[in-house]
Amino acid sequence: MSHSRKQMIGQKGISEVFTVPLGSMQQKILIEGQSRELPVVIALHGGPGSPVPFSVGCRGMFPVFTERFIMVYWDQLGCGINNYKLDSRHTVGFFVEMTADLIAEVRKMFPNNPLILFGMSWGSVLALKVLKKTRGQVDGVVTWGQVLKKLFLNEEVYQALEKGGCPPRKMQVIRAIAADRFEERDMKLLAGSVRKYTDGYFNKKGEKVPLFPIIRGLLTSKDYRFKDFKAIMVNGTVSAKWLWEELLAIDLSKELAVVEVPYYILQGDTDIVTSTAAIKKEVESSGNPYLYCRVVADSGHMPGKAGMDAVLEALLEAAEKLR
Repeated sequence: MSHSRKQMIGQKGISEVFTVPLGSMQQKILIEGQSRELPVVIALHGGPGSPVPFSVGCRGMFPVFTERFIMVYWDQLGCGINNYKLDSRHTVGFFVEMTADLIAEVRKMFPNNPLILFGMSWGSVLALKVLKKTRGQVDGVVTWGQVLKKLFLNEEVYQALEKGGCPPRKMQVIRAIAADRFEERDMKLLAGSVRKYTDGYFNKKGEKVPLFPIIRGLLTSKDYRFKDFKAIMVNGTVSAKWLWEELLAIDLSKELAVVEVPYYILQGDTDIVTSTAAIKKEVESSGNPYLYCRVVADSGHMPGKAGMDAVLEALLEAAEKLR
């Protein structure tokens, strides 16, 4: 770990890994912020099973966030430092319960601070669904890549793949994929095809977030061992096909329409994984004054530099509204 990173950690009002009970299991979380008086942001990563960019191994790595917020990083059960082989008990509902437990634990530590959830993709499912369970405990939400309904298996994705040059034989296989018989190979085919033939995941025009400093930071983290780093990519969620079956069948339209806290949805303009077109239409037709949708240019489902800048801006705006 570099001297500057150690110095940065030493200057924080709080910078500590805690072990807390989530879903009746002891799990590790990192809490870090310049001052204990700042608004709290709980980061809910994507995947399932992809604890990036904010993970428990990121102590001292994101000062632009920790100077303005108390950041709570949780490697969700089944990945990273909390790697664990999932089984059929670990449903979407189970993860929502763990998220509610996390909010309760954080509220004990910071009972008077504004609390904002930041959910990426799969994390947006947890952020939206947990609102009902924790009414009055969450003050605002920011999401990137909001899950709504008909993930992957929809005409927008099919047409984008065909337009991008996906071969007819492969398209025939993709169109035959069924949500109720979803397999790991189906996820690999869909995700790989969207990456190869479209800008749905990564927009080729947008400036990327530098990955090497993040990788180096995780590998030199005092909180991560190599097995934890490896479990960012290969972990206990790999065979959890029931979670994907749930996600492919999910429809969050009703939950989204009735949110009662400021809810900022950020979308990449070429995101077809969590359809930007569908989200814009849903927000505009909802009539809900708490919903905001912003489209970030030259961005796909995975945020680049412009996306992360937009996330910080939205978090600051949400915090300002809560003063």
